[in-house]
Order: sequence, then C-alpha cells, then structure tokens
Amino acid sequence: MFGLEGKKKKGEEFVFELEKELKDPKKHKELKDKVEKRIQDIKKILRDGGNKKEFERFGLILHGYTSLLKVMSRVSPK
Repeated sequence: MFGLEGKKKKGEEFVFELEKELKDPKKHKELKDKVEKRIQDIKKILRDGGNKKEFERFGLILHGYTSLLKVMSRVSPK
C-alpha cells in the first residue's frame, strides 16, 4: 500500500525521512529554531489583529507548528 510493498523486510520498521533527519543534532537544532521563530512571528501577527479569514488561517498554521514541535521532542538526536 502507498508504494511501500516489497520494501519492508521482516522485523524492519518504517522510518520517515523527517525522523532520519532529526537524528542529526545539528539539523534537529536548526529545524527547531526555525519552527520556534515562525511560531513567534505568527503569534505577533495574531496579536496585531487583522481580518477574520487571515486570523483563522494563521491559527491553523500555529497549531500545525506546535504539533511539529511535539513530534520533534519525541525524536531525540543522537
């Protein structure tokens, strides 16, 4: 299913590319800093106000970035 047929061997677990990248401490820190900066930028935009459509859109993006930070915290760099 989804193009993964035949690629999975017995006892082998599927690993996302993001998980592989986050194992590198340098890339993990860079991505975390970038996401945190974007979260702060979005919060600033939301505090300044604006039309309702933009407010809802930025709110959804903010939730996505916070979810990404939660996922990143579960993958510890080695």
